Amino acid sequence: MHEARVLVVDDSAAMRALFSDILDQAKNVTVVGTARSADDAREQIAELKPNVITLDVEMPGMSGIEFLEEIMGNNPMPVVMLSSLTQAGTETSLRAIELGAVECFPKPLKATPEQFSKSVGKLGKIVLAAANSNVRDRKPRVEHKASDAQFQWNGHIAAISASMGGIDALTTILAQFPGNCPPTLVCLQAEPMVVETFVRRLDEMLKCHVRAASDGATLTPGTITIAADPARHVVVEPGSPPRLRLMERDPVDGARPSANLLFGSIARGAIPAIGAVLTGMGSDGAHGMKMLRDGGSETFVQDRKTALVSEAPEAVIALDAASREVPLSELGAVILGGCSIG
Repeated sequence: MHEARVLVVDDSAAMRALFSDILDQAKNVTVVGTARSADDAREQIAELKPNVITLDVEMPGMSGIEFLEEIMGNNPMPVVMLSSLTQAGTETSLRAIELGAVECFPKPLKATPEQFSKSVGKLGKIVLAAANSNVRDRKPRVEHKASDAQFQWNGHIAAISASMGGIDALTTILAQFPGNCPPTLVCLQAEPMVVETFVRRLDEMLKCHVRAASDGATLTPGTITIAADPARHVVVEPGSPPRLRLMERDPVDGARPSANLLFGSIARGAIPAIGAVLTGMGSDGAHGMKMLRDGGSETFVQDRKTALVSEAPEAVIALDAASREVPLSELGAVILGGCSIG
């Protein structure tokens, strides 16, 4: 794993100092410089050769989004966008992800000492993962449309986990799902307000219905459920149809909601399912996928070349928990195939 060499770009001197201080406390992360504008950043990039940039959304002159588009068009490199937790901010965050940002991180404004401490650890891990991501090899998103052919459900649910890079990967996969798609449950580690906007956008875009996970909700055809509440785990209770339960308990191996817990509940309940782990940080989902595969379920992992961050897929492969490693462009069809008759 390469050390992260970070350039902090923000028009506010206070914010540059704050994020430099946060990142200087992170392991294997070095702040090589700061910049106050896009013009300043271009010079710093050429001189300092950072391998990751933190970029403020709102800057005078060329905005952060405009500069991100320039970077991704001319010389793609890992960028972590820093934005405010507002409705406009979440819309901008999704746009940044579409353009190629590795992650969007909320500015820790008015944070308590405890919240600030968490921000230190979280942002450091994100920046380090970004520095080791596959941004430079990323292919432009190919728009897939749901097939007009009638989908015939075989009774299997689709259970998917993702974190860093997951919003982009899920958009590619779920765009292929028909209106009567299999009951689909996604465990997504991402900023909750960004996920809320993502859910609304998907629900408008797709032929099937997309909703946030709620306690007691049933898993029925034609519905995609996304669990991303950082305060609650999600598990599946067997039944006809299976039902969701949201649980308030400590993180499992540092994750909440935990994909390991989710996949494990499906395996223990002997619920017919297809499992998939997409791009992401850490190893959450690997042990749960192993339980699914050992229980007879087909399990898939996004291949490491198309995963923006390959840590999670690598953890699955290390446990021999995947039936197949599948490129992102093929994964939607493979998941649907595992949930269809014939």
